[in-house]
Formats: sequence, structure tokens, C-alpha cells
Amino acid sequence: MFSAYLDFIRIRFLMMLAYRVNYYSGILIYTLNIGVYYFTWQAIYGSQQTLGGFTADQMTTYVAVSWMARAFYFNNLDREIANDIRDGSVAIQFIRPYNYVFVKMMQGLGEGLFRLLLFMGPGMIIACILFPVKLPTDPAAWTAFLFMLLMSFLINSQINIFTGLLSFFVENNEGMMRMKRVLVDLFSGVIVPISLFPGWLSGIMKFLPFQAITFLPSSVFTGRIQGAGIWQVLGIQLFWFTILILPIFLMWRSARHRLFVQGG
Repeated sequence: MFSAYLDFIRIRFLMMLAYRVNYYSGILIYTLNIGVYYFTWQAIYGSQQTLGGFTADQMTTYVAVSWMARAFYFNNLDREIANDIRDGSVAIQFIRPYNYVFVKMMQGLGEGLFRLLLFMGPGMIIACILFPVKLPTDPAAWTAFLFMLLMSFLINSQINIFTGLLSFFVENNEGMMRMKRVLVDLFSGVIVPISLFPGWLSGIMKFLPFQAITFLPSSVFTGRIQGAGIWQVLGIQLFWFTILILPIFLMWRSARHRLFVQGG
């Protein structure tokens, strides 16, 4: 059974290869995003040395790695699940000898690996050439970041799966999916680092899983979090990964008894 799940990773990876031109153009788009944010932050910093705990060099690196990390952990599992429910094909998944939710996670991982090798890797190289990105020199920082990047994918995918499963209970969750995407991009720290949020809002963010997707891994990569602090942020990611398993399990168990297919 485990080998069957690995096949889902391989198949999704090969499917992505069929549309790889889209991702090559995506490298250009992400690079342009990094450029826009780089010049914007340069103007914001002006003569200031630090802002929100970030130096200007750290902010440049943070912007580059945040956007390129997003290329890896981003997926549309919520939309895929919603489409399966809408057209009734999810009913077939109920009788197959595997766990539908876990299969979706494996398919997302296959897409993520494709993005890592053909999107994030080349994109980061281009960003380092065009902008003054400073890569970590400590092997421990690289090791921690790569593990945290995997956890970012898992946590983001859990949020997507949870959002997708809501389609079992509403006729159309398109609005929820759009709202979720905005919330993740804003509160994960891709657009603005969480340390720059107002004090009351950044305090609230500490009790939500979004910081574990982008802000914490990127803070480790830029050297803003070092030493024992790395273990603390790893613990935060593992905590949210564990916590999010429960609502997904409960919703999936409830959804199996509440399948409503529009036009089915």
C-alpha cells in the first residue's frame, strides 16, 4: 500500500512535466514579484538600518526565499477536492482501497517536488544573481530550513484539504477558497513579515498556524532566528501539523455520511 501512495507522487510529478512551460513562465513572474518587493522595501528602509527586526539585507533575502518557498508549498488541493465533490467523482474514491485524503496529500507532494526542482531551485539562482540575496553559511541553518520547508508544505496542504472538504457541507465554497488564499498569503508573512504587524495583531498570529508556513522558516533562513530558537520554531510547526490532523479527520469522517452531488 505504501508503494501505491509513492506512485501517486510519481504520477503527479510526471503530469506536471507535461505543463512545465507554465512553470518556466512562473519563474519569470515570481522573479518580477521579488523585484517589485525588493525596490519597494529599499524605498521604505531609506536610511534606516533595521525595520521590524530585519536589516535591509535580511529583508531582501527574506523576500526572495519567501516567494520561492511559496512556489514549493503552494497547491490547489482545495479546488481539486471541491471539483471531485461537485462532479461526483469523489464517490468512486470511497470504494477504492486507499485513503482519499492521504492520496491528495501525496499528489500535492508530487507537485511540490516538481516545483522544488524546476521552479524554486532555478528561481532562487536567478534571484541570487539579480538581487543581493545572502545565503546562510551554517549547514545547520540549511538543514533546519529544508525540514521546515517540508513542514510548511504539510501545514499549508492541511489547510487546503480542510477548506476543500467544506464542499461536502456547502453547495459552493469558491468564496471560502478565495478568502483562504488571501489569509494564507497575508498572515503567513509572504506579503509583509509578521513582525511588522501591529502589536495586537502579531500577538494574535502567534496563536494561528499561518506563521509556521512562511514567516518562521524564512526567519531561520535569514539568520534572524538562530541556535536554540530554531528548535523552538520547529516545535511550533510540529505542534500545528499535529493539531490540524484532528479537524481533518473529524470532517472527513462526517463527510463520508453526507455526500451531496449537484446534478449527480
